[in-house]
Amino acid sequence: MGKKVLVVDDSAYMRTLIKDTLTEAGYEIVGEAPNGETAIDLALELNPDLITLDNILPDMIGTDILKVFKSQNLAAKVVMVSAVGQQSVINEGIELGAADYIVKPFTGDDLIEVVNRIVG
Repeated sequence: MGKKVLVVDDSAYMRTLIKDTLTEAGYEIVGEAPNGETAIDLALELNPDLITLDNILPDMIGTDILKVFKSQNLAAKVVMVSAVGQQSVINEGIELGAADYIVKPFTGDDLIEVVNRIVG
């Protein structure tokens, strides 16, 4: 059984893309969240090995979610996946505990390379 992954993105298309890519690479998708509140609930309930986290969600921003994960001592590694590519935002995500930051658009190979490096 592969590493457990929670996919967080408000776009159903993007969740499916990430899910399909990681499933093909041998990861187990244990949950999906379209918003921050669901992401936090699922992360604490499912205790995944990895969380892919969009930075702009309808109810919260990813960096605020990272702060919650940190305060809860969540063991999961987090990869930010966002169209927001400003260096200051990337730096903030990394400072708050994200293991890496992927800027959209990206290829499946980009995603697998980062995920394998972090949890592989």
